[in-house]
Amino acid sequence: MRAKITYAVTAAILVVYFVLVGSRGILLIETGTPVTIAFGVAVLILPGIGLWFLWKNTQFVRKANQLAAELDAEGGLPVDELRRTPGGRIDRDSADEVFARRKAETEDAPEDWRTWFRLAVAYHDARDTPRARKAMQRAIALHEGKPVQPA
Repeated sequence: MRAKITYAVTAAILVVYFVLVGSRGILLIETGTPVTIAFGVAVLILPGIGLWFLWKNTQFVRKANQLAAELDAEGGLPVDELRRTPGGRIDRDSADEVFARRKAETEDAPEDWRTWFRLAVAYHDARDTPRARKAMQRAIALHEGKPVQPA
């Protein structure tokens, strides 16, 4: 729940920032000189890109949470079996062991979104965020029945 609150607060702050920046862009455009119009348009592009990125990221998180809820209802969420250091961090060797098992499961059932979801969690635990995100995107695509390119 804490992560959801943090995400919502961060998203709200970003939206406020985008509105403020966008209003400055409009003011620059209203000035009417060629230079301020060009700057105003450039300033408006940045919040547009930011809003698009925020929207895409929010959609990704929402879909991943839906998959987690469905997997939880099936009783298939991965169990936290990782060893931790005294400071609470995940032990790297433990994460690598779980990752190897999850990867083998995914290779045995490459069309099952559940195995890709669990692989994404294993990537995340191994601190490989880019691959975790790609694996989760693949899980989402398989769940939605969209065509998936070979890995």
